Amino acid sequence: MSDQPPKLQWKDVRIHLSGHDVLDGLNLTAQTGRSLVVIGGSGQGKSVTIKIAMGLMTPDSGQILIDGEDVTHLTGARRNQLFARFGMLFQGAALFDSLPVWENVAFRLINADGLSRPEGRKRAIEALAKVRLGKEVADLYPGDLSGGMQKRVALARAVVGSPEIIMFDEPTTGLDPITADAVNDLIVEQVKQLGCTAISITHDLASARKIGDDVAMLHGGRIVWSGPVESLDNSGNPYVEQFLAGRAEGPITAAI
Repeated sequence: MSDQPPKLQWKDVRIHLSGHDVLDGLNLTAQTGRSLVVIGGSGQGKSVTIKIAMGLMTPDSGQILIDGEDVTHLTGARRNQLFARFGMLFQGAALFDSLPVWENVAFRLINADGLSRPEGRKRAIEALAKVRLGKEVADLYPGDLSGGMQKRVALARAVVGSPEIIMFDEPTTGLDPITADAVNDLIVEQVKQLGCTAISITHDLASARKIGDDVAMLHGGRIVWSGPVESLDNSGNPYVEQFLAGRAEGPITAAI
C-alpha cells in the first residue's frame, strides 16, 4: 500500500451560515486518481463543501489538506500555486456571455497564467476537440449554443489547464437524459486521460453511478455513509436507501 497522503481531505470541517450549521464536523477523503461523488438532498452543504475545498470560503474550524498540506488559511504565492492545480465545472456552465467560446475556455490561461491570446486560442481549440466540439465553435458565443454544448465548453475550460483536481458542481443539471449521459461519458474520458482526482456533487444518481469510483452521502452537515460506487445499492444505510428510492418517508425530511 502507498504511504502517500490522499489528494484532498476535509478534516472535522465546520461552518455556520444563516443561523445554522451547514457543515458540522465534515470528514471526507478524495483519493489520488479516483472520482469521488458526493450525493445528498438540497440544502445539505454539498456546494459549500467544494467551495471550502477550493479556498472560496473559509471554515469556522477544521482543516483542508492537499497532498497532506494544510491549506485552510494559506495566503500569498503558495496559496495561488496550490489552487492553480484545480479545475472547475460550475453548475449551469457559468460561461461569460460577452466572450466568445474560445476566450471562455482560455480565460484562466490568459488572465491568470499570462498566456498570449494566440496561444490561448490554440489551447482552447485543442480542449474543445477533446469534448467533441470543432474549431468552428470557437468564435461563437454561449448564447449560440445548446445547453449540452455549453456544458461541453465548460468541461473544456475545466480541463484546459491539465489540473490535478477537478470539481464538478451538478454537471448534468438542466440536461435531458441522453445529453446528460453523453456529458457523463466525456467527464469519465477526460478524468481518465488526465489521471486526475475528481470530486463531484450531484442529485443525479445515474450520473453518480457512471462518473464515480467512490460515493459519499452528505446529510446534516456530516457524511453519513461512504463506500465504492458498487456498494451503493447494498449500503444498508437508511439515508442512502431513502435517497435512492426517492421516498418522502424516512430519516430525510423533504426540503419544502
